[in-house]
Amino acid sequence: MDFLVELWTFLRARKKLWLLPIVIVMVMLGGLLILAHGSAIAPFIYTLF
Repeated sequence: MDFLVELWTFLRARKKLWLLPIVIVMVMLGGLLILAHGSAIAPFIYTLF
């Protein structure tokens, strides 16, 4: 949890809040790929890339 607090503090201090949506989308796609690994929907997800 400290990582998220430190990331938020960094983004606010450096005025880089526009990076937050990009980070969120990357985390969601990464989580989707990890959860879909070995499942029946994996071939459909990999066609997106």
